[in-house]
Amino acid sequence: MTGALAALVCVGVSVLFLLFAGTKAADSALERSIGTWNRMVPLITQGPLPPVLRSGRVEAIQVLNAQGRVVAATPQLVGKPPMATFRSTSSIVRTTRVLCPPAGLKGCMRVFAWKVYQPDGVWLLYAAVPVVPWYGDSTAVFLAISVSLLVTTMMTAWIFRDLTKVMAPVNAIRAELAEITATGLDRRVPVPRKYKEFKSLAETVNDTLDRLEGAYQQLRRFTSDASHDLRSPITAIRAQLEEALMFPQDTRWPKMTAGVLAGVDRLQAIVTDLLTLARLDARAPLNRHPTDLGQLVDDELDRRTYRTAIVKDLRQNVFIDCDRLRITRVLVNLLDNAERHATSEITVSVRADGQTATLEVLDDGAGIAAEHREIIFDRFTRLDASRDRDAGGTGLGLAIAREIAEAHEGTLTIQDSEGGARFVLRLPTCDHSPAADPHGSSETRSPSAGEGGGEPRPGPPARRSWTIPHLRGGA
Repeated sequence: MTGALAALVCVGVSVLFLLFAGTKAADSALERSIGTWNRMVPLITQGPLPPVLRSGRVEAIQVLNAQGRVVAATPQLVGKPPMATFRSTSSIVRTTRVLCPPAGLKGCMRVFAWKVYQPDGVWLLYAAVPVVPWYGDSTAVFLAISVSLLVTTMMTAWIFRDLTKVMAPVNAIRAELAEITATGLDRRVPVPRKYKEFKSLAETVNDTLDRLEGAYQQLRRFTSDASHDLRSPITAIRAQLEEALMFPQDTRWPKMTAGVLAGVDRLQAIVTDLLTLARLDARAPLNRHPTDLGQLVDDELDRRTYRTAIVKDLRQNVFIDCDRLRITRVLVNLLDNAERHATSEITVSVRADGQTATLEVLDDGAGIAAEHREIIFDRFTRLDASRDRDAGGTGLGLAIAREIAEAHEGTLTIQDSEGGARFVLRLPTCDHSPAADPHGSSETRSPSAGEGGGEPRPGPPARRSWTIPHLRGGA
């Protein structure tokens, strides 16, 4: 590529050089014709004018008298008719044309016609010179080609040497990247000391590898935790079923079935949360509508029942542009978390802080230690207190809530409080008139497992009637 660019530059310079050479050759032809004029005019006007003329620096000369008869010519045109029939008009003394060929000559010639004023009329002096091509002559072409080849070769060699030296750090980076695999994500590319751009490139690559290693480690932990959480209920279900099949007559089938259904419910909750996280990770589009956050929270609290008292402090006309189902999912997850840890009361508040809408969920439980306030938002993270209070939790609720908050350009954090855990959701507000909302906040539905954002609260199992077949041992 570099050689081609150098050759292209040399070709451009050569063309300019040949154009210059052609112009100089054309000027030289004009100078020769003027020299012929200066030499011939005294012979015409003062005499004597010999019938055979010396050509000098031009190809051929003819002198025509006022009657148009050739009275003098160079040897190759003696006794031949005029080489041309044109003459300058009006007061112009000289004119020129290209004739291919002029009479009595071969090849294309540039013929100059000069007027010479004599007592008996206007005489004509014709002088022919070879036509000069645009590139001048063969010597100029040879010189241009030789210089172009020499310069191209030198430029290519010089640029190749420098590029080889400059690209050495890039080759080192490429070689190291080619060796990095999933089992060697701790390796990093060398950072060159020279060449600021390549140094920045290497540092950027290493930063990307840092993020990739962190994401891979997180994925491994996530996969391990998901496998563990899925394997536990499956193992329990399998054990219950195997025991029932081994001792069918001693099995209390309704109790065993209820236990299996509880395990299935846990599996369904985990799978639903995993699907929700997959959609959030894939940046699935949000179905945004202007929504009164206070009204949305009030409707959800009125729709559901809790074992703990709920204290409301909800400001109205706090509008946000959001996906109602997903924001409801955040509220449900925060309320479920608060209910597991609250002693007797949960406080839910909504207010506007300037251009920010704030939703707070505060319980009166033991609270969360400062060193754990970020860890609990990691996937499958469950503190010991949470495991003791609710062995059926998935450890994904708060991770999902934070992902939804960030998808709405908001934040979900834990703030200091006098007692208990205080979760604070902050979202940007939007300008909205209630009459312009075609859906209305009161139409917000609780998310369900099939809608990609809901987490149904487990209720009491429906009453079922069972017909237990008579099974014999060993059947």
